[in-house]
Amino acid sequence: MSTIIMQYFKQSARKALLPVTVLAALCAASSFAQPARTIRVVLSPRSTADRFEVTKHFGQSCRNVLITSNEHQSDFMVVAGGWSGDYRFMVIQKGGGVLYVTETMLLSNSVKDVCKFLNTRT
Repeated sequence: MSTIIMQYFKQSARKALLPVTVLAALCAASSFAQPARTIRVVLSPRSTADRFEVTKHFGQSCRNVLITSNEHQSDFMVVAGGWSGDYRFMVIQKGGGVLYVTETMLLSNSVKDVCKFLNTRT
């Protein structure tokens, strides 16, 4: 009778260890994942959208995007134009090539679109 009980406990212990082992493997794999690279963006002087609001929305929606005032250290330039109900954003690479354009009704959606685009480029 005691051997039956011992076998039962061994099988139960193996079943209990399986989820713990899988969880440990997933945690170890995620710790090796590289953090998102910081993308430096300068707002164009031609931007007509409120610079404070644009910067605020980038900070909320796109944690790995850093708005900088030094265009020589930036990876991209963003022209943020428009007003309430009609926002137009354009992403320009170093050297002047236009890479992406979006037009939305909400400023937050334009920033999210640009953020999504920038994160697919790097």
